[in-house]
Amino acid sequence: MIKVYVAGAYSDDNVLGVLRNIGRGQEYAAKLFQLGFSPFAPWFDKEFVILRWREEFAVEMFYDYSMDWLKVSDCVFVVPDHDGLINWDKSKGTLKEVEMARSINIPVFFNIKELHYHFKNYHY
Repeated sequence: MIKVYVAGAYSDDNVLGVLRNIGRGQEYAAKLFQLGFSPFAPWFDKEFVILRWREEFAVEMFYDYSMDWLKVSDCVFVVPDHDGLINWDKSKGTLKEVEMARSINIPVFFNIKELHYHFKNYHY
């Protein structure tokens, strides 16, 4: 399967924005999964904190582990902008992810059609 790193804003200045960003990211990861791709979506890491809520976590742990997954991905998919949410180009994390992908020659896609077309000859 094609490994797709799903990138996009996670943080916001309020909890509702964070939750909506999580929902957006997870929705696109599920779409990619249904299309036969193997997505990695950083928004699912919230489960580490929810399930181990008594434990201490450092934000850097999440950044590092996400970047490790990005480096072994076949491509990056950036979730589309949506009114009322922070867009990818205003997200420090997403900008770093796109920069990292481009620096190691991993293709970056901004819509599912382009991604799907790029891998059209790949047999799932």
